[in-house]
Amino acid sequence: MKPEWKAFLLDAGAEMDNDRVSHYGNPERERSVAVTGDVICDLSHLGLISAHGEEASAFLQGQFTCDVGEVGPGRSLPGAWCTAKGRMICTFRLFNRGDAFYLRLPREQVEAVLKRLSLYVLRAKVTLEDAGGAFIPLGLSGPHAETLLRDAVGGDIPAEANACTRHDGITIIRVPGRHPRFELYGDLESMQRLWQALNVHCAPVGAAQWALMDILAGIPNLYPATAEAFVPQMTNLHLLDGVSFKKGCYPGQEVVARMQYLGKLKRRMYLIHLPVETPPRPGDILVDPAQPSDQPAGTIVDAQLHPDGGAAALAVMQVVSAEAGEPRLEGPEGTPTRVEALPYAFDLAAAP
Repeated sequence: MKPEWKAFLLDAGAEMDNDRVSHYGNPERERSVAVTGDVICDLSHLGLISAHGEEASAFLQGQFTCDVGEVGPGRSLPGAWCTAKGRMICTFRLFNRGDAFYLRLPREQVEAVLKRLSLYVLRAKVTLEDAGGAFIPLGLSGPHAETLLRDAVGGDIPAEANACTRHDGITIIRVPGRHPRFELYGDLESMQRLWQALNVHCAPVGAAQWALMDILAGIPNLYPATAEAFVPQMTNLHLLDGVSFKKGCYPGQEVVARMQYLGKLKRRMYLIHLPVETPPRPGDILVDPAQPSDQPAGTIVDAQLHPDGGAAALAVMQVVSAEAGEPRLEGPEGTPTRVEALPYAFDLAAAP
């Protein structure tokens, strides 16, 4: 995080934990307004990896599940990078700005992914770098977010998920959400002005509330504990335009394609509610009393406290267990789960 931006946020009342905004003094109120009102959120808890060079697009196209050829000034895409066995090393959002591509992913994943991805560059004319300090990242969400952002930038804004625009050096990406939601990237002065314009009508919230919005939108984020745990379809990534079944080869492509056309998906990601005071961690296990103890019923992808009580979580679960309503959080108390509706349907799988 740039020192000037950190000082700006501290002046705005931010409580920090390792360059991550925890809250602005009232976490409970922030949780409530995050799901009902208009909010702004510093996104410095997310990291960026840049890829630039004359062969950057071709290199990324040969590595990722999404169609990199579709990513440009007007379009961004979610995606994943997989092992040869089709297991996702990371999930990300890919966008283009100038002569570079940027992978936005949890900051905890940046170092390992950058080191591992760099091994595949070989003689390709592409440079990969940690770009965490390249921009000031800001999130905006809420029922009036479209109007507020349009007025603040003085121009058109993206009308649908994954669409992008750019105004006065600020890249604007529309991302899925229960309310209109945007990621914004720009230089320090531009983002300070934008914050001040939006702050008149929006409440600032901490990083956990942006993660809660991702959970409620059914967007999977992988952390070190869940790296290589799932194939893309298990996290519904194909329902979010994060997997192309028409592009060429990439690591794990045969496994991913085989599951799409020939396999029967036995595990998929669900939105669940847990009656707990402390949310489980990514990688925590769900069990099903009706199933053998050595066969977990599910795995937590991410979880955050919900303003209505308990925690909202995304979990990859066995379909048979989820439909029977039996999974429980592993532990002495065996906390029960309740499956809730995602904002997209499972039968909207990408067409061949």
